[in-house]
Amino acid sequence: MLDLTYEMPKPKTIAGAKHDWELVIGMEVHAQVSSNAKLFSGASTQFGAEPNSNVAFVDAAMPGMLPVINEYCVEQAVRTGLGLKADINLVSAFDRKNYFYPDLPQGYQISQLYQPIVGEGEVLVEMGDGTARMVRIERIHMEQDAGKSIHDMDPHMSFVDLNRTGVCLMEIVSRPDIRGPEEAAAYIAKMRQILRYLGTCDGNMQNGNLRADVNVSICLPGAYEKYQETQDFSHLGTRCEIKNMNSMRFIQQAIEVEARRQIAIVEGGGTVDQETRLYDPDKGETRSMRSKEEAHDYRYFPDPDLLPLEIEQAWVDDIAARLPELPDAKKARFIGTFGLTDYDASVLTAEVESAAYFEDVAKGRSGKLAANWVINELFGRLKKEDHDITASPVSPAQLGGIIDLIASDAISGKIAKDLFEIVYTEGGDPAQIVEERGMKQVTDTGAIETALDEIIAANPSQVEKAKVNPKLAGWFVGQVMKATGGKANPKAVNELVSKKLSS
Repeated sequence: MLDLTYEMPKPKTIAGAKHDWELVIGMEVHAQVSSNAKLFSGASTQFGAEPNSNVAFVDAAMPGMLPVINEYCVEQAVRTGLGLKADINLVSAFDRKNYFYPDLPQGYQISQLYQPIVGEGEVLVEMGDGTARMVRIERIHMEQDAGKSIHDMDPHMSFVDLNRTGVCLMEIVSRPDIRGPEEAAAYIAKMRQILRYLGTCDGNMQNGNLRADVNVSICLPGAYEKYQETQDFSHLGTRCEIKNMNSMRFIQQAIEVEARRQIAIVEGGGTVDQETRLYDPDKGETRSMRSKEEAHDYRYFPDPDLLPLEIEQAWVDDIAARLPELPDAKKARFIGTFGLTDYDASVLTAEVESAAYFEDVAKGRSGKLAANWVINELFGRLKKEDHDITASPVSPAQLGGIIDLIASDAISGKIAKDLFEIVYTEGGDPAQIVEERGMKQVTDTGAIETALDEIIAANPSQVEKAKVNPKLAGWFVGQVMKATGGKANPKAVNELVSKKLSS
């Protein structure tokens, strides 16, 4: 947990008619590997291509076609495992998972059940209130994605697009360590952040490149602690899996809805059936999709077309040596090096591009001042216009130039905001703009004093009021700023006003 200390968050509790119930949640995250080619063929993984245009003979399951492993996909899986502080298995193997679905041409999926490429790891999930949950990763295995069935193009027919068939997925399976809807969403957000930092998945949930199956169960208070002591699942309730969730908002809603459904069943004297369910956000309910299959239902067996996958420790070590700085380490460094608050560091490291932008701005400058301008001014404006940092019209050098002008007392904070607006909309060099447009603040105390004397002479009654009530001195400050077009140095103005009114 680096140098940051967190308390464990309390589990989510839902009041039933008879008891209070706690939630227990496990996640299976399906992350599409960032790769130009598929797991067992050279076909393109480009999103949005014409239907069935990115399909090799292997993907279409043509007779006699044999899969050939994509080494880069293996490297991406190893990199992900290392980023999650997980064990890397030097020997792993592929199995056939047999089931029928219209967009699965082979009639089976090549996956890894018995010998996954990545073993146990962990993810620190911060909740933003000084608490964090350490979620254990059980395993990561590689598998082929299926195609896509399209049901809304014709009232009588369904269509199949095989472009996604054979794309490499990493299935990242957690232990049942998550204890509430907010934690589940935070876990997905953290996983997405780590994957994007690693460059192993783009995290695009809208395109389905990152989606999750959510396992939900309920238990009475104290039962989870017994499970933790014994690792005996009988202390927990029967879990149901909510399939293919690709929205953090819907994940939270689905967990709440499913937990309340299970509570109603159990308190009504019934039993929860282990099954796979779908969440309907329009109706605000989960509905049964199919009974939950076990491993034997899929008739797993080793894939006869693929030898066991053997990798060398030296290769793993080389990948580890090339890992980028990951979010937790970067956040701790930002707090320590730049003196940022936990919140500001979290905002700035949320995306790898945002962190890089901030570092460029803060280089050789006040970290706190840089953070304030990046978060409040730049991020605020970008959010208002629904842009991300990659679309910023203000470069790090330009924003840094504005900060330099503030630090040198060339401009005031108010002038800086006007300058930011000019740079944001028109571009240009901040120092040159200030010079050409006469935006430098007035630091000549003689000029400020002259303006102040004129205001005092013209407002004797206001002077008397201010001497009785010092809080009214702010009126004089405002008048001087107005008289100088907002260019007077605020600190110098305040000092002169205080001096004049006390004499």
